[in-house]
Amino acid sequence: MTSSDYFVHETALVDDQVDIGKGTSVWHFVHLLSGTKIGAGCSIGQNAMVGPNVSVGNGCKIQNNVSIYNGVEVEDDVFMGPSMVFTNVLTPRAHINRKDEFAKTLIRKGATLGANCTIVCGNTVGRYAMVGAGAVVTKDVPDYALVLGNPARQVGWVSAAGERLSDDLVCPRTGERYELVGDKLRPIENAGE
Repeated sequence: MTSSDYFVHETALVDDQVDIGKGTSVWHFVHLLSGTKIGAGCSIGQNAMVGPNVSVGNGCKIQNNVSIYNGVEVEDDVFMGPSMVFTNVLTPRAHINRKDEFAKTLIRKGATLGANCTIVCGNTVGRYAMVGAGAVVTKDVPDYALVLGNPARQVGWVSAAGERLSDDLVCPRTGERYELVGDKLRPIENAGE
């Protein structure tokens, strides 16, 4: 399927009632289920599945073999590494229908979800947070937090550019400065003025 606004590879399956934003690329063997909305400028890698009724923001990168299930909401500029996993039921059983128990999962703007990590449903990954490869998120992740391990634990802070911050809280890539307010990190507005 081609459009002047987006690209869908011929092997991809796009159900009815799917909205695909301008400049988005949908690659080999992707399945987009009914009621799904994909923002502008996204890339959806081989063998991904999204939906039904899932919202993905603008500028997101969904790498190969990622499934985004009903109950997951993804804001703008989120990176989802290869084969990372979402869940949507806390206590699944094959013989019990629990579709009315889907727990909402929210991935906030600019977050990175590393390859093979797992995001257990009912949690929020904060703005610009970074979940390391293979980590298992079992509780909310604060904005700008770097979490690693199983279960995932915070080991530091990262900047909006994805660089680990040292004690001075200055991004080594951009020079942007941050401050801790209580247990929350935030950028210092107009730090260079």
